[in-house]
Amino acid sequence: MNDEPNVPPADDPEADIAAAAERERESATHKAPLGAPATQRFVAAITGTSVVVTILAFVSAIVLGALVITFSDDAALEALGYVTSRPSDFLSAAGSAVYDAYHALVTGSLGGLGQLSETLVAATPLIATGLAVAIPLRAGLFNIGAEGQVIAGGLTAGIVGFSLSGWPIVIHLPLAVLAGLGGAALMGWLPGVLKARTGAHEVITTIMLNNTAALTTTYLLSTAFIRNPTRNDPISKGIAESARFPRFPGLGSYRVNVSIILVIVLAIIAFWLLERSTTGFELNAVGSNPVAATSAGMSPNRAIIIAMAIGGAMAGAAGAAEILGIQGRITDGFSAGIGFDGITVALLGRGSVGGTVAAGLLFGALKSGGRAMQAQTGTSLDLVVVIQALIIVFIAAPGLVRALYRIKADDGLGTTRVAKGWGS
Repeated sequence: MNDEPNVPPADDPEADIAAAAERERESATHKAPLGAPATQRFVAAITGTSVVVTILAFVSAIVLGALVITFSDDAALEALGYVTSRPSDFLSAAGSAVYDAYHALVTGSLGGLGQLSETLVAATPLIATGLAVAIPLRAGLFNIGAEGQVIAGGLTAGIVGFSLSGWPIVIHLPLAVLAGLGGAALMGWLPGVLKARTGAHEVITTIMLNNTAALTTTYLLSTAFIRNPTRNDPISKGIAESARFPRFPGLGSYRVNVSIILVIVLAIIAFWLLERSTTGFELNAVGSNPVAATSAGMSPNRAIIIAMAIGGAMAGAAGAAEILGIQGRITDGFSAGIGFDGITVALLGRGSVGGTVAAGLLFGALKSGGRAMQAQTGTSLDLVVVIQALIIVFIAAPGLVRALYRIKADDGLGTTRVAKGWGS
């Protein structure tokens, strides 16, 4: 009889890191069962759940949104007062209010070339800022500083855009874009270094850098170097035409421009980096288990700095797209919160590149359609935001949909852990 105590086997760092990376890869790509139809695999890759759950999420959001619209419509509320005697009046008023609102939402985002243009214009910076948050999430970091990085990218791209003149567009525009990516990458690199060298939490440092970027821009707009001498308000000199993103041939009357291609190319590069490269493997491994990654010879500090710098560069693309593509000048507050919206986009996309792109397009459609809903139906902007939030909540929370409709969770799909808890 062996009286020796049971000693747990020693940790195997190589096995730990391989298992962690495999779990991360499976959850990041949201794999459906191998025998699943192509439609289910495609939807799973984008939403991280099954076709049925995705459809029910939209239906649930639409139904709750319809209730909100109904009970905020004056005609429906008036008919509700005598609903027991004439229920048809209430149903007619409610149906009309819901139809008008949703019709405006859909046609305002997808109803024609102009509407599609505005959807893509809204989605372009959201995809970029979503990637700015999603990439650090893979390394276990929460980049709250996308807003400041957008400002830094737009500022540096704009300075190069108006400072140089007489340059051909094939040189000036790429130079301005690279300046935007570089300036924002530096803004992301700094909190990465602070995290790696001193342990300073990236949430704190990036929040502080948001304020730093905004206040620095406000100050610079008051200087003679940047401020437009013909204006009394804080607006920069105009961006040279050679540094502006051109619009698509035949679509010159619409605002959509080549910056959407830049962002899609960056998304493809991000996908390759995270899913096919050694650097991406290290980021995923560090995010899953930094102790095992260190034991396997990887450097968590290096991964942290790289993830934050790349995330910053992605946000810089959003700033460059706004300044060089849409606004044509630097103004105070030009970012308009798109960096913070990027957090929602990244979390809605569950930290995957494909999911983030899809979430950015959805969010852009909701923004574009929301403006049309407000203009055409008189729906208040606050109510539009509530309806948008309902749609996002149900899509982002498949577990809630499963619970409501009592759907089994075992559908062969992974569940992504998109971020670590505070202090992890």
